Amino acid sequence: MTARRFIDRLYYLLTLRPVYHALFWLLLFGTMVALGYEHVPDLPFVMSNEVISLFFHVIIVYFNLFYLIPNYLAKNVLLYLSLLLLSCAIVAPIEMLVLYLKFSGLPHLQDQLVREQGFLFLGSFLIALLSTILRVITDWWRYQHEKQTLTTQTIQTELRFLKSQINPHFLFNTLNNLYALTLKKSDKAPEIVLKLSEIMRYMLYECNEKRVLLTKEIQYIHNYLDLERLRQAGEADIRFTTEGIISDQMVAPLLFVPFLENSFKHGLNLHVRGGGFVRLHLAVRGDDLEFFIENSKAERLPRQEHPRSGGIGLANVRQRLAILYPESYNLIVLDEPHRYAVTLQLQLN
Repeated sequence: MTARRFIDRLYYLLTLRPVYHALFWLLLFGTMVALGYEHVPDLPFVMSNEVISLFFHVIIVYFNLFYLIPNYLAKNVLLYLSLLLLSCAIVAPIEMLVLYLKFSGLPHLQDQLVREQGFLFLGSFLIALLSTILRVITDWWRYQHEKQTLTTQTIQTELRFLKSQINPHFLFNTLNNLYALTLKKSDKAPEIVLKLSEIMRYMLYECNEKRVLLTKEIQYIHNYLDLERLRQAGEADIRFTTEGIISDQMVAPLLFVPFLENSFKHGLNLHVRGGGFVRLHLAVRGDDLEFFIENSKAERLPRQEHPRSGGIGLANVRQRLAILYPESYNLIVLDEPHRYAVTLQLQLN
């Protein structure tokens, strides 16, 4: 985690425009001084010469970056290159004139400067061209980073939207159950309130992360099933078993809720005369998790006085799995005449 944080900070620092521009000019100046010192072993003299040259390179480069590239590079490459050559042809002679005057009293250096004026022009053009290449690379890099950031933000927004659909859906179903029991003045109502309080605490305070402990998700399932057992009054076979060592594994929060809701709402609750079953099994084998749930189906569906609502749960799960576990999950749905079963296989890491 510390190494990752250091890399992120280093990336942020290096992508600041003043920083990477300063590094570019320092590196260029150091290279120019080193090359000049090979011919004239007088460091103060060489450094003063290269400061002059660097000044004219700065003029060419920033004229290129702030005027030529934005106005001509994308529209007409040949025109851009022609204007860049023209700019160097104007600035390079001025640079040579300044250096020529500086070398007064040193005729051999003046003669050498006149002989090598072509290299002076070529050097200016190559440095300007290098600034263009670096500009294209940094723009592409910044675009890729912004694209990745936007993708991450889009994923987080979609996940928040999907979770906002799950939580009210479950709350609505549970409050309906509680309302029915309070009408009957059932002694089970306080216990349902307690279980519902634990469930809501989990959803409100512990499900805001991308991953939660699997143990907490399992406890959530137990609370959910306890609510259903109270409501079913022992008339249904509701079982939940686990297998394997469950300790610090992490999983996406509320991932199993739609399966639970569907198994009761569209399965067990449609048994007109009670009975039926909901069976769950969760197995952990290393980094692999398998969640299995099956429920009975009524032979005859009760007459619907109102159009059936809901049905968003399974679609939400498929979307969340595609986002959170890309190419790391397998979802198998089995719809038989008297049974409905779902098997979800995940690679946790």
